[in-house]
Amino acid sequence: MADPSKCLPLTRASVQAAHELIKPHIHRTPVIHSRTLDEFASRQQTEAELQGTPWEGQGPGVRPTVRLWIKCENLQRIGAFKARGPFTPSGGWSRTRRGSGNHAQALALAARENGIPAHVVMPSVSNPTKVAATAGYGAVLYESGSAAPERQKMLDSVVGRTGATFVPPYDHPDIILGQGTAGLELQEQAAELIAEHAAKTPGGKARTGLDAIITPCGGGGLLSGTALSCEGTGISVFAGEPSHQGADDLVRAIRANLDGPISDVRTLTIADGLRTPVGLIPWSIIRGDRRLVRDAFAVSERDISRALRFVLERLKVVVEPSAVVPLAVVLFNEDFRKLVEEEGGEDGWDVGVIFTGNLSLDALPELLKIGDEKA
Repeated sequence: MADPSKCLPLTRASVQAAHELIKPHIHRTPVIHSRTLDEFASRQQTEAELQGTPWEGQGPGVRPTVRLWIKCENLQRIGAFKARGPFTPSGGWSRTRRGSGNHAQALALAARENGIPAHVVMPSVSNPTKVAATAGYGAVLYESGSAAPERQKMLDSVVGRTGATFVPPYDHPDIILGQGTAGLELQEQAAELIAEHAAKTPGGKARTGLDAIITPCGGGGLLSGTALSCEGTGISVFAGEPSHQGADDLVRAIRANLDGPISDVRTLTIADGLRTPVGLIPWSIIRGDRRLVRDAFAVSERDISRALRFVLERLKVVVEPSAVVPLAVVLFNEDFRKLVEEEGGEDGWDVGVIFTGNLSLDALPELLKIGDEKA
């Protein structure tokens, strides 16, 4: 990866340039639409459903009109949008790579296709499926403790012994621009589908594209890249986070009007891909001087589990818990839903969501059980 100061500027045009660069290496994943999901998202939550939530005792919920357009990055190479970033080396390919989780798989794949070795540090608590997949792409794996200082110590040791170049999973311009290509494709594909859908709706208002995109937020690479891809388009960008054990660091930072991200995040949310704090470069785009992300909303473990069950049973799409966090916001977070109702009115909003995959089937029964528990 290049020195960040020598990378392409963080603009929509640079996301477009990154897209041209990585096209030979990625899939143009499909965008799907479900009338059943639209109806479920546009329903009014009952007082009983809202018991145990921040909106308990406020009466029935709001009734927004929502149409959802889902970008299936679970069908991307390695099963996640993370495949996009590592194929965006504006400064050329270096000799070695390092990463973890979905990022680790993406780095291992990119390194293999470019004929260079990959050294990957993965915490001992990493998803076994992701560990096996990373090894399958030919990476040399190093196990570390789960805490940030332990990971950093192992990373420093590996870099010292191998001369490897550290490739962060989100806090680098190349990664951000690469992840932003998913948002770029979503805009184009959804616009075509929305026009077709509107044409088939008698008396319906002509619609030309998305009103909003909501992405999951861990380190902020996908979120900030998507925000860049939407700059100047009129599309509002939002973030979804888990609320469990302080995983909603972006939500808290925005509500407190902080000047920088919250750096200390320690959570065991089931959305394991979102356990990291927002990086400094993503923050500069999300908030900072750019403020390209309009707002962020959080959801409970129960709501994440409920959304996951809906996706698996009704949409027949296999995704991981992290992927459905934005969808859970649309389905269950009354603050976001009220915003859609007020600004969308009768016409409502067309909302884009980006999915990702890598679900561990062994953990599935416990993940779904959480959604059955009382709030």
